[in-house]
Amino acid sequence: MGLKCGIVGLPNVGKSTLFNALTSAKALAANYPFATKDPNLGVITVPDPRLDKLVSLVSPQKTIPTTIEILDIAGLIKGASQGEGLGNKFLGHIREVDAIAHVVRCFDDDNVVHVDGDVNPVRDKEIIDTELLLKDLETVEKRLDKQKKAAKSGEKDAVRAVACVEKIKAHIESGALARTLELEGEEKEILDDLMLLTAKPVLYVCNVDENAIESGNEHTRAFQESIASENAEVITICAGIEAEIADLDTKEERMEYLEAMGLSEPGVNKVIRASYNLLRLITYFTAGEKEVRAWTITEGTKAPQAAGVIHSDFEKGFIRAEVIKYADFIQFGSESAVKEAGKMGVEGKEYVVGDGDIMHFRFNV
Repeated sequence: MGLKCGIVGLPNVGKSTLFNALTSAKALAANYPFATKDPNLGVITVPDPRLDKLVSLVSPQKTIPTTIEILDIAGLIKGASQGEGLGNKFLGHIREVDAIAHVVRCFDDDNVVHVDGDVNPVRDKEIIDTELLLKDLETVEKRLDKQKKAAKSGEKDAVRAVACVEKIKAHIESGALARTLELEGEEKEILDDLMLLTAKPVLYVCNVDENAIESGNEHTRAFQESIASENAEVITICAGIEAEIADLDTKEERMEYLEAMGLSEPGVNKVIRASYNLLRLITYFTAGEKEVRAWTITEGTKAPQAAGVIHSDFEKGFIRAEVIKYADFIQFGSESAVKEAGKMGVEGKEYVVGDGDIMHFRFNV
């Protein structure tokens, strides 16, 4: 199970620089609007110290971490929903992703032009939100027309759908993002089916200069205050520094650089983990001499469905799951030692997989 996260924002806020740091794919980063016309796609690994620890204990022949696809989407501008600046194309790219990393510029630099003349992350976010909302309104209105036609024939489902879509339409027309509308059951399914841009989970990335990495600045404080009601995660990084770290050849050089900057880890690690968590994704592991591997599932997934991530036959013929808790594996040091201590669980079809579980599936097809 993979996650595709799209990096969005106005032109010249540091999207492509961040993408380069995340992927080392060297996307074009330039000081003019629309330097990125077609989206750049990169695949990055999710940093997980638990995987590293398991590898050190098991010494497998192969290690496979879980991954995220990152899409660097061109900068949006006012009027994007009406096609300005190739807006319709760019909005279409946003529709393809599962989650959004919204980069806002929180640094002053006369050498890097701002598309609107001055630095104001609150205004910049509002511009992006407005364009996404306008596109969502267009989507909702089309669906409403379709449902009303079906309702005229007396279809009960269509009549209920009309009421729900009208509720969604009123919410968006008020200027509220679709993800802030609390719906349940059938209404939630209708909202999900609309695939609205503002319904996607979002992570805000404040791009600052190196002096504001730890404590932020007036721009980050104003921005955080403006999104207080969204209950969204905000990460502060310096994309320029992250790009410099990514350019270093060895892990040792990167650690030395981080130490010199007073940082414990690259900021991009925080972005990756937060992007992974946006969709309530968790990791379970399989561990053996041939391979230690991380597998991605949604929080709340039961054992048979988790097994199906490895292979559909595992789910179809599921018999049981042998489960070791990560803390127990670390404490006892090996699978055999865990078994001797009586700490390995044998679970059935109703077992809900926990984050960090080390699993072995028994099946028969």
